[in-house]
Amino acid sequence: MPKAAKKPAQKASASEFKNFTPYKPKRGEEYMNEKQQEHFRAILLRWKSELMQEVDRTVTHMKDEAANFPDPADRATQEEEFSLELRTRDRERKLIKKIDSTMERIDQDDYGFCDACGVEIGIKRLEARPTANLCIDCKTLDEIKEKQELG
Repeated sequence: MPKAAKKPAQKASASEFKNFTPYKPKRGEEYMNEKQQEHFRAILLRWKSELMQEVDRTVTHMKDEAANFPDPADRATQEEEFSLELRTRDRERKLIKKIDSTMERIDQDDYGFCDACGVEIGIKRLEARPTANLCIDCKTLDEIKEKQELG
C-alpha cells in the first residue's frame, strides 16, 4: 500500500463541540444572562480551538506525507487525499469565521435572539447549533423558501 493511501484517524471536528455539560436554567432565570453567555462562550472557544488543532494537524500531515511518487496512480491518490483535506479545512475556516462573529454577538449582548423575528432561539437549539442566528420557525421557513427557489 502506498504511503499516501494511509490516512490518519480523524474525528468529525465540526461536531466536537458537543463535549460539554448541558446548561440547566433555573426557574425564573433571565434568558441569555451572564452565566448562559459564559456557557456558550466556553463552548464556542473550545470548538474553535479544536478546529485550529485540526488545521495544524493538516499542515503537519501534508508536510510529512508530501512525496513525489513515480507511479501516477499513487500520485493521483495523494493529490486527491490532499484536495479533500484542503476542502474540509476551507469549510472549517468558514466555520471559524462564523464562530468569531457569534462571539462578537455574545460580547454585544445580541446572542440567542432570532435575526428575523427577534424571539429567543432557545438554550437547547443553541447547544445543538451554537452559531444559530434564526429560531427554528424562521429557519424552517428559510429552508422552505430555498427549496422553492432551487426547485
